[in-house]
Amino acid sequence: MKKIALFGTSADPPTAGHQAILGWLSERYDWVAVWAADNPFKTHQTALVHRAAMLRLLIADIQTSRHNIALEQELSSFRTLETVAKAKVRWGEDSEYTLVIGSDLLSQLPRWYQVEDLLRQVQLLVVPRPGYAIDESSLEGVQKLGGKMAIASLTGLDISSTAYREHGDSQALTPSIVAYIHQEHLYKCQDATTKSFQLR
Repeated sequence: MKKIALFGTSADPPTAGHQAILGWLSERYDWVAVWAADNPFKTHQTALVHRAAMLRLLIADIQTSRHNIALEQELSSFRTLETVAKAKVRWGEDSEYTLVIGSDLLSQLPRWYQVEDLLRQVQLLVVPRPGYAIDESSLEGVQKLGGKMAIASLTGLDISSTAYREHGDSQALTPSIVAYIHQEHLYKCQDATTKSFQLR
């Protein structure tokens, strides 16, 4: 049975933290499918097409001997249940699907579209994120909905897309992502940084 990790992310922009998670998943699953997604509980600063392009660059820079990570942008959907249906068309009903989410999404999960149906079709892997403790009530809430859940032994890096968008912290990003952002003039914080350099 093929084990497939499904990892949708806002990727606004994708960071070295996303890259670390993908590398970790690569060692544990037969195939890692990643895509840029619109989260209905978030607002996004950058168009989906740019976020997908940045994810492609991020994946290309991952050093893995297994070559089993791919941008599967066609899986992207406003509803995760639709994403899983597309995955089953792509890899078949017999594959084992694991939905990978950050611990910051755990409390949102019970509000997802037809979540009980979704949880019947996938296993959950929760990646701990600094600042987002995995509390017992959230775990119990998901388990009551029928969720089969594991906690990743990896803790996400203490960096985030938000840190870049709000403070221009480019240390969270890989060089190829920084170059793409500058090329496309994607974020206000990047424009402000560029202007400050020009004024000096």
